[in-house]
Amino acid sequence: MVPHRAAEAAEKHLPLKPVVFHILLALAEGDVHGYGVIQAVRSLSEGRIHLTTGPFYRHLAKLLDHGLVEESPERPLDDDPRRGAYYRLTRLGRDTLAAEGRRLASLVGATARLGLLSGPGPS
Repeated sequence: MVPHRAAEAAEKHLPLKPVVFHILLALAEGDVHGYGVIQAVRSLSEGRIHLTTGPFYRHLAKLLDHGLVEESPERPLDDDPRRGAYYRLTRLGRDTLAAEGRRLASLVGATARLGLLSGPGPS
């Protein structure tokens, strides 16, 4: 469980925009360069979020400013030197992602209790 102060700090960033949630999810898997994050967001969202470089870097700048993401000093040994920086979640970023996951799970639970999850799935 997240200590009380850390939980408060994380919850100040909630609710997350869906695109920001997906960016943090992509970074939760490990250090990733910008284009890799963009590709991961598309995959994680099953193509529902089509993130381009301009909006991605605007979101990234805010995440860096808020201390949710940081530039990683590490790069894979076989990395293409033309790639830009790699990024990773900070502790606050991980705590915020977890808090948002709990928030969304609570909403899904409420939706299920109302019987609204039955029926056709996404098309």
